[in-house]
Amino acid sequence: MKKSYILPSSAALAVAAALTACGGGNGDGNAGPVATLQVLSNRADLVSGGDALVEVTAPAGTDVSALKIALGGTDVTSAFAVRADGRYIGLVTGLVEGKNVLRAAQTGKRGAVLEITNHPKGGPVISGAQIEPWTCTTKVASPTANNPDLGDPLDAQCNIAAPVYRYQYRTLAGTFEPYDPASPPAAADIATTTTDEGHTVPYVVRIERGVINRGKYDIATLADPADPTRAWQPWDATTHWNHKLFWKFGSGCDFRRVQGNPGNVMDHNALSRGFMVASSEMTQYGTHCNDVTSAETVIMVKEHIAENYGLLRFTMADGASGGAHQQNLHASNYPGLIQGMMPTVLFQDTWTPGREFADCGLLKRFYDAQDGTAGAFTNPERAAINGHSWHQVCEGPARTNMASRTPFYIDPAVGCGDPADQWSLANPSGKRCTLQDFNVSILGARDATGYARTPQDNVGIQYGFNALNEGKISAEKFVVLNEQAGGYDINGQWQPARMQADPEAVEIVHRSGRVSHGRYLGEVAILDRMGFNIVEEHYDFRSWVIRNRIVREHGDHANQVIWRYKTAPADLAERAFETMNQWLMNVEADTSERSLREKIVAAKPVAAVDSCWRDDQGVWSTDAAYCNMGVTPSMASTLGADGLPAPTVDEWPVYRDTRVASGEPLSSDIMKCQLKPLVRSDYQVTFTDDQWNRLAAVFPNGVCDYAMPGVGQVAPEPWQTFAAGPGGQPLGDAPVSRAE
Repeated sequence: MKKSYILPSSAALAVAAALTACGGGNGDGNAGPVATLQVLSNRADLVSGGDALVEVTAPAGTDVSALKIALGGTDVTSAFAVRADGRYIGLVTGLVEGKNVLRAAQTGKRGAVLEITNHPKGGPVISGAQIEPWTCTTKVASPTANNPDLGDPLDAQCNIAAPVYRYQYRTLAGTFEPYDPASPPAAADIATTTTDEGHTVPYVVRIERGVINRGKYDIATLADPADPTRAWQPWDATTHWNHKLFWKFGSGCDFRRVQGNPGNVMDHNALSRGFMVASSEMTQYGTHCNDVTSAETVIMVKEHIAENYGLLRFTMADGASGGAHQQNLHASNYPGLIQGMMPTVLFQDTWTPGREFADCGLLKRFYDAQDGTAGAFTNPERAAINGHSWHQVCEGPARTNMASRTPFYIDPAVGCGDPADQWSLANPSGKRCTLQDFNVSILGARDATGYARTPQDNVGIQYGFNALNEGKISAEKFVVLNEQAGGYDINGQWQPARMQADPEAVEIVHRSGRVSHGRYLGEVAILDRMGFNIVEEHYDFRSWVIRNRIVREHGDHANQVIWRYKTAPADLAERAFETMNQWLMNVEADTSERSLREKIVAAKPVAAVDSCWRDDQGVWSTDAAYCNMGVTPSMASTLGADGLPAPTVDEWPVYRDTRVASGEPLSSDIMKCQLKPLVRSDYQVTFTDDQWNRLAAVFPNGVCDYAMPGVGQVAPEPWQTFAAGPGGQPLGDAPVSRAE
């Protein structure tokens, strides 16, 4: 069995040092060495589901099989054996919820003890109190090949009696079709595939569906060629699985309290190479928009994989939009959970784009009120204020333009999709479906109302600051805009005053890592496929936000590769998958003393370089200047007759978001700014005294000081848990065994 170059689930999962007895325990006064116990399937304090894959090691000269291993008062030695790779490993079952003590000792000698903390299979582990109510949908009245019946739930956490299995095969025409083991198609009709380890097998896929952490999950692997229905032990995996995992994260950002379905795990690029592919509805942001429960679910499912299939070498991931949120946040906050990420149509995290959704709602309201008056704003003026190439990025009615979606995230009477029990002034005890309320276990309640705290804030924001200094709007329009922009209250209703965040919420989103941070994003391989986009909410700049966050912490962005394209080449997904797979295998093979980041940078394959696809020539260009790949990318573009950018085939401009357009640095990660006094020298225009006095009235306590970090803006400690309540705290080092 291949060992992972990063142990399962956490870079902080320490390899226990050999322990030495302190004397007196062996009857002859000699201090003898003792065994070491290590949970392989997870951190010992994050175990769930009542079992754990454990390794016992002993110093040279000690017969490890002579040790007696006990869980509490129960002898579990029979669960252990020397496996084919020479390691003494066993699957310990029967863990109770809470603290468990596992002991390994030799008769007449001191032993070793490891404390294992077990959590319910239905969660929570790190996410804190679970959102209620929650509706189970495990019982499926009309099952299909992709939506099997899991039976009635056993409890309120939707647990089921056992996972169910279904099968697909790859046809000679290159499609996946249902496979019935009792009546399989002719062998000649089933395609074959050769894994990246050189094993050629019939292309039959076994898919496990179960429930973990209240969410349905799917795990797909190439089936055993000799018996497609056969399972295996974690120390005896079949050769067609390469011990690599590909996780599929889903898009969107919704607040449903009913079970959905996992994402599609039938990924040909992964399965054909021998990868396992996994997904859970809890990592589908379009069902459940909570990055902590998403990370928690990945932790729990990866543990289940280790205990039922075998240890992982590494984990790759992809996902668009909300799927990109999750990859960025998990890599930032739970280092080691993912080794290689391939986000598309990027959002850098959940909360900093959330500021812009609120901004766009405010700006559209303002522009609409000005229409038909002498002070109406032109489309180029609006685009410059918003930071975008096109005013409709903010204002458009389509779902992929932000103002139309603003109420969904901040109005508690909009987002649930269940009007019968949704909050309103007439139904104050109904479900509040806002982003913050769906994350109340992280943010906490603001007061006795139970409403979740919000980190939304626009105090001190000077909308149109850059546009003013670049001569794109007048001083009068700048003043009027900031006088009338206003904000939203806790119920998503417009108010003349600016939005005031709950101070605790601002601190929490930074300290607990809900704003992705460059520290650990710089220690993961990133391959960002970015379709050239200047017309809707997933615009290109979001990839440069991540780039600038990494640069701020590491001085360069050598671990992040961006591929840009205006028309995607036909082999884009396959090329990306193979590049990332090779990249991580190169890291895996590096046994030097270099740091992880140094290994990642040194291991980049030839294709892992900033590039843009020249569809007109059918080649990838690696000319950084031509592709506009700098840390501060240019916004230069040919203008159309309407005064808005109309880039030519050879122009690759990158625009900005509303906060950067208001003066914030390109890292765009300040939830609430520190303030400074208004100073006339900050502006490239001359205000009349009346305009200056009106501006001072808008900002009585000053304007954003972007030379300073934001309020509460600190680097988060990794591996945060909310088990003790909102706010979070780092787990610290993983438990290790000790002498007894």
